[in-house]
Amino acid sequence: MNLGGCVAILPIWRHFWHILLSMTLDAIDQAILRELQRDGRITNQELADRVELSPSPCLRRVRRLEEEGFIAGYAAIVDQASVGLAITAFVRIRLEKHDVEALAEVEATILTLPNVVEAYLLAGDEDYLLKVATPSFENYETFLRDQLRRIPNLASVHSTFAYRAVKALSPLPLDEAGDPT
Repeated sequence: MNLGGCVAILPIWRHFWHILLSMTLDAIDQAILRELQRDGRITNQELADRVELSPSPCLRRVRRLEEEGFIAGYAAIVDQASVGLAITAFVRIRLEKHDVEALAEVEATILTLPNVVEAYLLAGDEDYLLKVATPSFENYETFLRDQLRRIPNLASVHSTFAYRAVKALSPLPLDEAGDPT
C-alpha cells in the first residue's frame, strides 16, 4: 500500500495539532489564570496548591500561558487617589474623518498623553472612549484645552466625571469566555 503524500503530511498535521492543543485552555489553565488575576504575586508553591498541581507542572503551565499570550504581563495596582490623581474622567471623542490614516494619527497622539490611562476604539456615535486620571478639575481643564483638543481631526469631546469606582479592575469571567480562535 502506497501512502505517498500522506506520509509527508503527517509531520505538518502534528505541528498544527500541537498548535491547536496549545491554544486551548483546560480547567487547570483557567484555574491558574483565575488565581493569578486575584493575586499576581502569589508564589508558585501556593498557586500549585490552589490548583491542585505539583510545583513543576504548575510552573510549566504558567510559562506556557505567558509564552502563548494568555498572560500579557504583571503589574502593581496603584491607588489613584493616594498618588494625588483624585479625578477620573471618561471622555468620549468623535472624529470628523474615519480613514485609516486619520485613525492612526489620532491613536498615535492618544498614546503620547500620560493622563490617558485607558483608550478604546468604539462602535456607535462616538469614536473613542478615554479614561483620564488627573489631580483636579482645573488640571483637567488645562489637559482638555492644551492636549486633548489638539488631537487631529477632532469633531467633538464629551466628558463625564466619576464620583467613585464601584467595581474596578475585576478578574475576567473565564467561565464565560469563548474560544479565542
